Amino acid sequence: MRTPFGSAVLDAACRLLVPFVLIFAVYVIAHGHDSPGGGFQGGTILAAAVILIRLVHGQDAIWGLTRVGALRLACGGVAVFAGIGFLSLLFAGNYLDYGVLPLPLETVKVRVMGTLGIEIGVAMAVTGVLVLIFDALTAWGEED
Repeated sequence: MRTPFGSAVLDAACRLLVPFVLIFAVYVIAHGHDSPGGGFQGGTILAAAVILIRLVHGQDAIWGLTRVGALRLACGGVAVFAGIGFLSLLFAGNYLDYGVLPLPLETVKVRVMGTLGIEIGVAMAVTGVLVLIFDALTAWGEED
């Protein structure tokens, strides 16, 4: 989908809406371990913002993820998730046992920080995968 889908009205609405969507996505990710939400929901909201920009401005928009960038984001999210889990194993804990991470905080706060790291990793992976799915669905007949 190389051609933009928008007009002046859609462009103005997109410019007004996207910052609020991004702030809400960060809120959902940051408060996912205490309230409803988390990495998957926040990543979906982030992907929706990127997809909205692509729909209005086309794939060649200056702001947004390229296909390679989305793939790197998805792989980076998996690496963050797995890395936090394996760090727990290195410090004689179980996989994803955040209490054993060597942070200069109380055990409860270390668990909260570990959960936040996992939520960020999941959000990165979900955002990257959903953008890649959108790109795959809109690339009919296009050559890379």
